[in-house]
Amino acid sequence: MAETNFIRHLAVPILFLLAAWPATATLAGVRHFTFLYEAPTSAPGSVELENTITWAHGLRGNGNDVSIREELELGITDRFQLGIYPLDWSHHTDEGFQYDGGAVELIYNLSNPVVDPAGISLYEEISDGQQHFESESKLIAQKNFGRWILDYNATIEAEWEGRRLEEESGEFQQALGASYEISPRLSVGLEFLHEFVFLNWSDDQKIRNVFVGPNVSYRRNQWFVTVTALGQATDTEDEPNFQLRTIFGIGF
Repeated sequence: MAETNFIRHLAVPILFLLAAWPATATLAGVRHFTFLYEAPTSAPGSVELENTITWAHGLRGNGNDVSIREELELGITDRFQLGIYPLDWSHHTDEGFQYDGGAVELIYNLSNPVVDPAGISLYEEISDGQQHFESESKLIAQKNFGRWILDYNATIEAEWEGRRLEEESGEFQQALGASYEISPRLSVGLEFLHEFVFLNWSDDQKIRNVFVGPNVSYRRNQWFVTVTALGQATDTEDEPNFQLRTIFGIGF
């Protein structure tokens, strides 16, 4: 199957990177948001395991979906970060458990959100699964003002599904986030998503989705946990009314 080939091709480079990585690698960073990415990349030699769990309620009536992603995050250089997702799987109310495939994520940092006018990074993710292929490109912009972190993501997604990947769709998303550090360990914030969905790359149906909600992030020593609760502010039946996402990261 497609996802089996995808993981097989990743196995050798994953083992090579882990074998060559410094034993003194430390925590790569903290996620202040769960639906947005931040501009800074992981320090060279850092290794982090991130676990993301998303619960979506209100799909297809009162349906509940749960998706789980496991990411191995590696700092390659001062500006380049590599993420490997060997395990993406989900549980759907009507379909049960299913394995969704794997993905590779690349982030390149251009500027610093503290000393430069804005921190800018470019993001690309390629995911492959059974009867599914997706490309996700982001422009990440961030600015830090003391204890405040302001974040913006512009995302274009292209998705192909079906036995021959004949079903095409696209999405453009703008996301805004604000986070305030109450203490070195604790921060709270808000996340806002605005989506434009293009079925068959057409805007005939004018599908627009808006989600908004609070978040909280706690970090200590080599680990952190960040939780976001989003509610749908529009009335799209095929989108969840409520989403709860948790990211737990640990460095080693």
